[in-house]
Amino acid sequence: MADRGNHYEAAFEAFLRAEGVPYVAVDEARRAVMADGRSLKSLDFIVASPHGFAWLVDIKGWRFPSGDEHHQYWKNWSTRDDLESLAEWERLFGDGFRGLFVFAFERVGPRLPVAPEELFCFRDRQYGFLGVDLTTYCELARLISPRWDTLAVRGSDFRRLARPVRRMLRDPLTAHVA
Repeated sequence: MADRGNHYEAAFEAFLRAEGVPYVAVDEARRAVMADGRSLKSLDFIVASPHGFAWLVDIKGWRFPSGDEHHQYWKNWSTRDDLESLAEWERLFGDGFRGLFVFAFERVGPRLPVAPEELFCFRDRQYGFLGVDLTTYCELARLISPRWDTLAVRGSDFRRLARPVRRMLRDPLTAHVA
């Protein structure tokens, strides 16, 4: 296991190992520099799927709940750089790869971000891993801060679209909602 200072990423890596899912942990120490001089935010993981493709994973860690039920309860914001970089990695890797935002929610209150059987315990903490594929996230993301260039999916849409990662790894059809 990589020595990860980010507990959300470390928990996700432990989850992948526990599930027996092949993966590559990406060294995020430096941004990738493209031939044209542009830089890309690094991925967190490349995760194999038994369904003929691999997930290009960007972890977003949040405490759950992060606020009251009506204000930022389901945090899911990302920067435009996150979306654009993940889309570029998808393009560079090609057809067999799909971008995936994994929202790693650390449970800190009585409510659960996932069903109890979907919780993962790591270092005396409980995590719920929910995924939204890049295409779906981009379709619904709205600008929330022009100054910070951050976007988010409305909470009600996020709750409808986000899928437990364990199920997404087993059945790719759960990645998209009709």
